[in-house]
Amino acid sequence: MSPQRRRRAVLMLQDRLGLSERRACRYVGQPRSTQRREPLVAEDDAALRSQLRAFSRTRPRWGYRQAHQYLLDQGWSVNRKRVQRLWREEGLRVPQKRRKRLRRGESTVAGDRLRAERPDQVWAFDFQFDVTNDGRAVKLLYVVDEFTREALAMEADRRIDGDKVVDVLDRIVRERGCHPEFVRCDNGPEMTSAALRDWCRFSRTGAAFIEPGSPWEEGVSSSV
Repeated sequence: MSPQRRRRAVLMLQDRLGLSERRACRYVGQPRSTQRREPLVAEDDAALRSQLRAFSRTRPRWGYRQAHQYLLDQGWSVNRKRVQRLWREEGLRVPQKRRKRLRRGESTVAGDRLRAERPDQVWAFDFQFDVTNDGRAVKLLYVVDEFTREALAMEADRRIDGDKVVDVLDRIVRERGCHPEFVRCDNGPEMTSAALRDWCRFSRTGAAFIEPGSPWEEGVSSSV
């Protein structure tokens, strides 16, 4: 925390809690000499702030380090830390990059047109997440027969990737003695992984990916 922020924190404690300056400075970690010293504003402060705002408008993807180098090239004699402080006080920042568009799986049949008409025709699977008593995350995989609403598998583990999903599907196939005609899932990394694509290709199982942001298109099990 900067001295200026600590100075404001001391003033807030004095105003709201009625603490003395000595006690408020001790709580905040601010030397009393620093608290009493009035900050000096440099003569070129306004001009420097104006230069930084103009720089940010012309080069919105550049940060304060490039701004500092630009000022040096323009003949300014200014410390990098001062440029960083003024940059933050002016609220200048580099715009956040747009989130990368999520990868979508390639469906062999349109998900909104696929409706299960018999058992073992469409298996839907998805993940849920929870936390155990020790604060560690746990991942749960559910596999459902869309026609019978039967929960075919409920797998819980600390980590479940595409290979683990394939292992669970293989186990269900061994138990039921058949492959599904289609699997329905969302566009998560485990579902669009090479392991699941290979499993569908070798087992001649079609894939029906739901539309992004449409969880209601997935199957629901009455057993879950």
